[in-house]
Amino acid sequence: MSFVDELKTAVTPRAALLVVGVLALQLLFIASYVGALHSPKPKDVAFGVVAASPAVAEQLSEKLGALPGDPLDPRVLADEAAARRQILHREIDGALLFDTKGTEDTLLVTSGGGAALAHALETMTAKIDATQQRTSKVVDVAPASSEDFNGLSAFYLVVGWCVGGYLCASILAISAGAQASNPQRAIIRLGALAVSGILGGLGGAIIIGPVLGALPGSVMGLWALGALVVFSVGAATLALQALTGIVGIGLAILLIVIAGNPSAGGAFPAPMLPDFWRVIGPALPPGAGTWAARSIAYFESNAISGALQVLVIWGIVGSVVTLVMSSRRKRDDVDALLAEARKS
Repeated sequence: MSFVDELKTAVTPRAALLVVGVLALQLLFIASYVGALHSPKPKDVAFGVVAASPAVAEQLSEKLGALPGDPLDPRVLADEAAARRQILHREIDGALLFDTKGTEDTLLVTSGGGAALAHALETMTAKIDATQQRTSKVVDVAPASSEDFNGLSAFYLVVGWCVGGYLCASILAISAGAQASNPQRAIIRLGALAVSGILGGLGGAIIIGPVLGALPGSVMGLWALGALVVFSVGAATLALQALTGIVGIGLAILLIVIAGNPSAGGAFPAPMLPDFWRVIGPALPPGAGTWAARSIAYFESNAISGALQVLVIWGIVGSVVTLVMSSRRKRDDVDALLAEARKS
């Protein structure tokens, strides 16, 4: 057999197309991660300004809002209590308490929401202070756990749940063909996915909490979040496979890993990401899950409803598409059998 014949049998046209798809995913992976994370800069960070004099507070807010590159989106707050309340409700990411009677101000940050952003605010404030002969005392309102380096544990936890979701769905689908052959099988797969989510969510919550002590907060809350993340990602993967066959696995990787992970606000919170990733992050399961996990761990479960709604929508839409496509395929199979019967 000639080399050309060997090549034709070794690499079929279908395999060649899949290899091209893998190459595309590889390049997109590099472009997405490097594009999102290679040069983090704070942009329009929600930031509170407090001063005893409203006029001073307004003036300071205007100056901070006019900084080159628009790193801050300042707003005047009534007092320190208001600043702390808005930080804990995740409405702002930090605040400056300006001392009108002295030269030592107070900077409120939250490393639990992302240590990189807290550090960026500290660095920025220090540079401003140096030009004004002032100093700032840093107070961490919602500090990350001592076992949660750089506040990354919530992100890694959610990434693990997402991986479990799309791998479980992929295995369930390709075990008997890439497309759900009938509604009953689709329901069984969704049910198996729900069980996997419950077990994976519990396991992740126990490992990251009681076992490693990496995240504080409610184990029950993290368990419920984990089950929802696994199911939503898995349902979306099943839907993509029902629509496109085995290509759906690649689409799931594109959606969750390539687009979702770098935009999730893990290594660098959303205000430090380029515009594209900052916009898509909250709408994808990794970003919604990371936000919710940090809220449960460090912010008394505040500001969590939006992220949960995103995950629920992914789960519902994925389930509906999976069931609709399986029903449609069953009808197509029945029509094909009837056509064959007529011919015979």
